[in-house]
Amino acid sequence: MLKVGVTAPDFTATLDDGSAFELSSFRSGKNVVLYFYPKDFTAGCTAQACAFRDNYDPISRYDALIFGVSGDSERTHASFKARHELPFPLITDPGREVHRLYEATGLIPWMTPRLTYVIDKAGVIRAAIRHDYRVQQHVPEVLEALRTLEVAQAS
Repeated sequence: MLKVGVTAPDFTATLDDGSAFELSSFRSGKNVVLYFYPKDFTAGCTAQACAFRDNYDPISRYDALIFGVSGDSERTHASFKARHELPFPLITDPGREVHRLYEATGLIPWMTPRLTYVIDKAGVIRAAIRHDYRVQQHVPEVLEALRTLEVAQAS
């Protein structure tokens, strides 16, 4: 897992709708919540995605955008997103390059740990969260990190 305080590695990837995504395009504009999860349509990953969905508005109030990342294809992501009415994009990473950049790899190569990063508008990681089994815990910690970031940015 990357450390808090380091610059988030930039990358270009493909979103669930086939469009291109470049992390650096959000610098100076939005805070970013980037979460890594193992696989679309599994119980834990569905619960995690739905927790972010259900807290989309509270997270957005902190001028933050949410992006989920897994190794699934655009087609699988699009289906997962539609079935669970996810209001945020999913990044496809079949070669796991983004996973490696963000140290989202486990001891078993095919088992992605659940990591969530809160990245500020300057591109600096302000929170790094890992809960492999307590999938509901990511959202409260993301909200707390965003609250802390808002206070720091206002000072």
